[in-house]
Amino acid sequence: MKWPFTRKSLATPSDDLSAIFGVLPTYSGAAVTPLEALKVPAVSAAVRTISEAAATLDVKVVAIGPDGTETDVMDHPALALLRGRANDWTSGFELVRDLVIDALLTDVGALAWVNRVDGRPVEIIHYKRGVMAVEFDQATGEPRYSLNSLPLDAADVIHVREPFGRCPVTLAREAIAAAIVMERHAARLFGRGARPSGVLKFPKGMGEESVKKARAAWRMTHEGQDAGGQTAILYDGAEFEPLTLASTDAQFLENRKFQFTEIARAFNLPAPMIGDLERATWGNAEQKAKEFLIYALEPRLKALEGALGRALLSPAERGTHAIRFDRDDISRADLATRATTISSLISSQVLNPNEGRSWLGLQPREGGEAFMNPNIATAATSAPQEASDDAE
Repeated sequence: MKWPFTRKSLATPSDDLSAIFGVLPTYSGAAVTPLEALKVPAVSAAVRTISEAAATLDVKVVAIGPDGTETDVMDHPALALLRGRANDWTSGFELVRDLVIDALLTDVGALAWVNRVDGRPVEIIHYKRGVMAVEFDQATGEPRYSLNSLPLDAADVIHVREPFGRCPVTLAREAIAAAIVMERHAARLFGRGARPSGVLKFPKGMGEESVKKARAAWRMTHEGQDAGGQTAILYDGAEFEPLTLASTDAQFLENRKFQFTEIARAFNLPAPMIGDLERATWGNAEQKAKEFLIYALEPRLKALEGALGRALLSPAERGTHAIRFDRDDISRADLATRATTISSLISSQVLNPNEGRSWLGLQPREGGEAFMNPNIATAATSAPQEASDDAE
């Protein structure tokens, strides 16, 4: 049965085809491609923050028991690819980072192929954009993958996409284009003197040759490298009128800051995460970090876990195994707060001492599996010793 997959035409290119050819039209006239978008500091900071945060988390394969408990599986073949080397030239860190980057920058999302030998995954290859292609069924959205025009089994493809079928760069291309235009204007303004410092006024008309001589004499006398503070001498009733910044020009910096905030919104990031510390305080820094984990990183980690699980777990393992990212590394508080929390959980017998030690990366100790309140236990064990001392 042939599925009605979407076909694109070059006669009336859609936004998807425009993106493939590196052109995304905007009202400002600036073309927003992935490369041009990354030249905007706010965009590159957002992409790096999300992708590197996801890649730095420890990844594990777990077996899910009937009661829902999860146990680490240390000998699963996928674990060596995600923790060690995905292939001979790509580490697991680079693989996860590049997958998230592609998902953030391109509408088609991130694509990687899993090479299997006897049903076991032996390497994961993340090809350059355009080498792997995908087409979607118009009715169901079912994807069909190909590698250099050769069809691929969907079970061997890792595919990560952003919501709405569009990446943040596409959805926010007008905001990014505005930032590009303002950055170019700032470069011209300060790099090549787009705005003159003032004008020379003459009471009577001057010929073209006289204008050239007057301009050359003025620049040689008053615009040299060491001309600061020199006295201007004007002839024949000429006047110098300095130019001042208009109110809109004075707000140029504010407009640029607002575009950075808009870009942060597009990636669902708190503004301080991309370097805008204007409203950051000691009091809200921890709250902003929580917002980053909950709203920006967590949905993408869930999408990554699902995509990796579909491609790296066998049909028999689906439902009984899963791929998980360890959030503790990014959600942990400072050492004093963690120590207080662990002590409270042990005292209330929610954790035993060995479980608390594992949170700190310490080895278990003998007798640490027992659930007890150490404060009460210490008082109880010391009572017989005090009684024996009184007897003596």
